[in-house]
Amino acid sequence: MQANAVFLTGPRDLHVETLALNMPEHGQIVVDIDWSGISTGTEKLFWTGEMPPFPGMGYPLVPGYEAAGRVVEAGPDSGFRIGESVFVPGANCFEGAYGLFGGAASRLVTDPARVCRIDGGMGPEGALLALAATARHAMAGLDAMPPELIVGHGVLGRLLARLTIAAGAPAPVVWETEPVRQAGAEGYAVVTPEDDPRRDYHSIYDASGNAVVLNDLIARLAKGGELVLAGFYATDLRLAFVPAFLREARLRVAAEWTRGDLTAVRALLDAGVLSLDGLITHHAPAQDAPHAYARAFEDPACLKTILNWKDAA
Repeated sequence: MQANAVFLTGPRDLHVETLALNMPEHGQIVVDIDWSGISTGTEKLFWTGEMPPFPGMGYPLVPGYEAAGRVVEAGPDSGFRIGESVFVPGANCFEGAYGLFGGAASRLVTDPARVCRIDGGMGPEGALLALAATARHAMAGLDAMPPELIVGHGVLGRLLARLTIAAGAPAPVVWETEPVRQAGAEGYAVVTPEDDPRRDYHSIYDASGNAVVLNDLIARLAKGGELVLAGFYATDLRLAFVPAFLREARLRVAAEWTRGDLTAVRALLDAGVLSLDGLITHHAPAQDAPHAYARAFEDPACLKTILNWKDAA
């Protein structure tokens, strides 16, 4: 069994290659992927070579943890039926490649416990469930408060804002310094840090992945306020102790989403409370992956790029 897959052999060395797949084990399912997304956070760090050491990482690898497609093989005890539309958060199923992510491919072999049914009518937006679950996980921590300030108006920042409003909390303020990303707000304000005088936020969520802004954000907290790191950071975080001390600041790191987050997000989508509309800005045929990845990481106007495997030659 084979699949066409995005193959990253080293920093900025990316192409599409035919790879052998591990044969399905008992209970596993096979999914033909229609669409996969390009992450401008963790995947960019692999592409640039800046990813800090992480369990299970290495080159060569198949990137991608945002994929949607159709079940083409499923045993009677898998819980899935052939033809069902599903979201797949990547798979470790390739011979000769690390599978820490492994979603950017035309076909995947995976455990059914990792797969989530979706409405077949979602189309490419079905690949965005991982980001929505990531945003939900950041907001669902122990004693977590909804964000009053969100830093970054990329896809993750927008989803955090939408989930805040969906929860019935007051609309957050969103910071964005890139002019091309300041548009597209739905029920909340997007401003630059310079245009925001507030220094009494009780909850700030950083979705920028920029470690440099940590001290600036702490200076914006109210006493006892919380800073949530919702992005992924390539460099060490440096904390100026005195400002944090004076505010009795709390710091929380939001890790990877769980199955419960995925289920919760799916329920919000089904109820029409949460929308994924307007988050995908670019589409590309899978065979154009090298260009699509470079553009996704270098063009600030690109929020989310979706690769089309369904129509790939």
